[in-house]
Amino acid sequence: MSKVYQFKKVQVIPASIEKVWEFFSSPENLKTITPSHLGFQILSEKYGDTMYAGELIEYTVKPLLGIPLYWMTEITQVVPMKYFIDEQRYGPYSFWHHQHHFKEVDGGVEMTDIVHYKIPFWFLGDIANSLIVKSQLEKIFEFRKEVTDKTFGK
Repeated sequence: MSKVYQFKKVQVIPASIEKVWEFFSSPENLKTITPSHLGFQILSEKYGDTMYAGELIEYTVKPLLGIPLYWMTEITQVVPMKYFIDEQRYGPYSFWHHQHHFKEVDGGVEMTDIVHYKIPFWFLGDIANSLIVKSQLEKIFEFRKEVTDKTFGK
């Protein structure tokens, strides 16, 4: 049985909680904060003006060899200006739980991403994590940090 991995990133953003929340809680901005080589495309329609618990987001992503993979996440919890959680319903992981936390601090907003994930295929998943997945997640979140710095400043 492969293990559940945890991934955590913290960033301070020099902007108001309202602006940071508006940006990160909008599914339309997922493509902006995802590296272009992953071919991220949202497939689902947006219902309503704000994120809500129960919202399903469908998309394709090409994480390996340009092969498109279908991924569906559900927004399971939302506390405006505090946090939201998305969980994979269908996709490449056997488990994906992503917490997005926002806290006002001196100079802006501290944003914390906490991801718990599990890769299928038992010990082969653990090997894939060591060789590919962990470093790919690091690169994706580093890209998100760069985009955030360009959008809001350092």
